[in-house]
Amino acid sequence: MSTEVHIDWEGETYFVGLLHGAPHSPSVTFEYAAEWLNRRGAFAIDPTGLPLQSGPQHSGSLFGAIQDCGPDRWGRVLIERAARKGILDQKPYQDIDYVVALDDTSRIGALRFRSDPKGPFLAPHAGKIPPIVQLGAFLNAADAVHGESETAKDLRYLLGQGSPLGGARPKSAILLRDGRLAIAKFPKPDDTREIAAGEILALTLAARAGIQVAEHQLIAVNHRSVSIVVRFDRDGPHRLPFLSANSLLGLPPGEPGAYTMIADGIRQLGDDFAGDLRELWRRLIFSLLASNYDDHLRNHGFLMRRSGRWALSPAYDMNPVPEIDRTQTPKTAITEDQEVPTIAVALDVASRFGLKPEEAVAILRDCVVAVAAWRKIGRQLRIPASTLNAYATAFEHPLMEEAQKIA
Repeated sequence: MSTEVHIDWEGETYFVGLLHGAPHSPSVTFEYAAEWLNRRGAFAIDPTGLPLQSGPQHSGSLFGAIQDCGPDRWGRVLIERAARKGILDQKPYQDIDYVVALDDTSRIGALRFRSDPKGPFLAPHAGKIPPIVQLGAFLNAADAVHGESETAKDLRYLLGQGSPLGGARPKSAILLRDGRLAIAKFPKPDDTREIAAGEILALTLAARAGIQVAEHQLIAVNHRSVSIVVRFDRDGPHRLPFLSANSLLGLPPGEPGAYTMIADGIRQLGDDFAGDLRELWRRLIFSLLASNYDDHLRNHGFLMRRSGRWALSPAYDMNPVPEIDRTQTPKTAITEDQEVPTIAVALDVASRFGLKPEEAVAILRDCVVAVAAWRKIGRQLRIPASTLNAYATAFEHPLMEEAQKIA
């Protein structure tokens, strides 16, 4: 199977190259189009996995930049069940099959795909992105999927409205009242705490700590919490190229990596080295203090701001994890050779992020002050006391005590 790969850049759509997949095999081959290679200002769509060069490039799995715009667990579940019910024309056998099953309008990043050079971009079940007022219908359909009682109508609805996005939890693309694209993240029936409330609390605290975060809000749908995060890979009508830190570093899926490795990637491929290194270290400290154990490398993103140079995206998917749930949630290491994260270790390597000791302590102080106000900010967000109590150990713990003594 051959798939055309295109990219939106600076208001135009360009044919970049061809992706070939072997039948019933994860192996793929990509070759840049001559017209892209000869274009002034051309860049690699995947700087480590697909360097800008002529000739076929092979991989035993889907290239990272293309994988980044595909679905994760939630979207894969929808696509697989739709295939079993005969809603999709073909069953997904390869990772690229999941990518091209998504709605072109809401797909993450700026890459676009089609199988026919004269045909439309692949969006086999695309409908119009729904307005925010339709979230109740999404929540009901998502609950049916989790209860394994979904109908073909439920699946067509979820697939057709841009639901199979990346991530493990149920979510959907939506349009805000001002016309901007956003993501709505829904609860699951078996949740033991309000995940959406925790995420919005963490993002709000992160902003108070001086971190650039995606615009966000917490709303109630059918008396349940739903988080709304505005899409940062869109600039008005234009799409912005997106890469996860996993792909920026060229690491295979599931490779844990480390914050210092991301810092090295910023030095090599970044746009604003000094600014992004400081920002990354601030996010590292905040994640330690707010028990953000959802900081795997796919949850650190980069946007292309100028040709071939990548900048940290706004922070997203920040989820405080109470102590009782941490054993099942790995934390990204601070350094390549460190297993247990501590404030002392973070301070020891601050120079790798371009920081002087006094600058690092100042950032630490900002984060301590912001996180220490977690309960007050939670009340301002109108999060119930019972929900806040469930998150207490995410914000009050030995690392916070260590940081308070230093700051």
